[in-house]
Amino acid sequence: MSSESLVPDSFELLEAGEGRKVKAWIRGVPMEDEARKQVLRLARLPFVWPHVAVMPDVHVGIGATVGSVVPTLGAIIPAAVGVDIGCGMCAVGTTLEAVKLPDHLDRLRAAIEAAVPHGRTHNGDPANDRGAWSTGAPQAVDRVWHTLERGYRKIADKHPKISRGVERLQLGTLGTGNHFIEVCLDETDHVWFLLHSGSRGVGNRIGTYFIERAREELRRQKVNLPDRDLAWLTEGSESFNDYVFAVGWAQDFALQNRRLMMDAVVGVACNHLPPFELTDEAVQCHHNYVSRESHFGRDLFVTRKGAVRARKGELGIIPGSMGAKSFIVRGKGEAQSLCSCSHGAGRVMSRTEAKKRFTLADHAAATMGVECRKDAGVLDETPAAYKSIDAVMAAQSDLVEVVHTLRQVVCVKG
Repeated sequence: MSSESLVPDSFELLEAGEGRKVKAWIRGVPMEDEARKQVLRLARLPFVWPHVAVMPDVHVGIGATVGSVVPTLGAIIPAAVGVDIGCGMCAVGTTLEAVKLPDHLDRLRAAIEAAVPHGRTHNGDPANDRGAWSTGAPQAVDRVWHTLERGYRKIADKHPKISRGVERLQLGTLGTGNHFIEVCLDETDHVWFLLHSGSRGVGNRIGTYFIERAREELRRQKVNLPDRDLAWLTEGSESFNDYVFAVGWAQDFALQNRRLMMDAVVGVACNHLPPFELTDEAVQCHHNYVSRESHFGRDLFVTRKGAVRARKGELGIIPGSMGAKSFIVRGKGEAQSLCSCSHGAGRVMSRTEAKKRFTLADHAAATMGVECRKDAGVLDETPAAYKSIDAVMAAQSDLVEVVHTLRQVVCVKG
């Protein structure tokens, strides 16, 4: 749908003052008052142009509002990109039909968990790090790391605080929090593999380091901000150039990380399931990143913090929560959203609140029929902690069309 054909109520127009605007696709979904305040502060920055776009999975974030699309001229806000640089999704379809799956999928889940390191890391101590390769990385990981190492050395030699010496051992690993690996069925009962992860510890350190560099530079310039997370790096400065290189490298690391994990998952499935082939429907997309793009006749830096690029015809992935549906979508290229859509359902409460509010029985009922963890360690990821994915999809019907609807049968959480 073109911008000219937008119906009046397809987005809400929020006024930030001084002619600054936010266009929010939030019809029928909640937006916290604090998220609204956060995104309006962001929209008032002088280099934000032409407007901030807000996706229906919007919620308060650390550094910047999750579900925001921030176009900027001559500057980038590192905290808007965040510390999970390059976080995103990978999905691949197969010819395998649901009727050929085993009755019990616990062995498949256990095999995936054994093949892909996942869970909490421990500050780079390989001997005590179940989230990394503790006994040495596989050859496939080493081959990919070889293609990344030169860029990493360029970053780490100039900014040694970023280095921990374990970057290679975290390549091809899942991480924790809301990162996951799933086996799903589509609307024709064919099996899909789906996963969500990013640039792991190295991306976190790059993001954290340059967020502080941006704050330091503005302090030196005696710039007072209403929110220290709005600190920016100015195009042409040494720190800006270093950040652009580092964030691009971290986004590439994240992409390769997902590819390696998907290869491992497919390998496990080949050993535990009847023979199948992969279809040509393979999708990769970032949803925490910055890129150079052209919109409304100008070259911009576009930061998507919990948002997916949705150019006309471009495939993307919008996952629901554990136990909910996920979607393979095709972008409609809506100009007013800066060719973007949501990256998921979006939280309706904090992790702390979810752990207080829900019981293990609640979680077990919400994930019935899905082979997944049902222990206290994942209560913060229970489906009720997230918005309705159906409401989120309805709110952005002018941004994307659904190509496949997926339902989970196996979920591995970090």
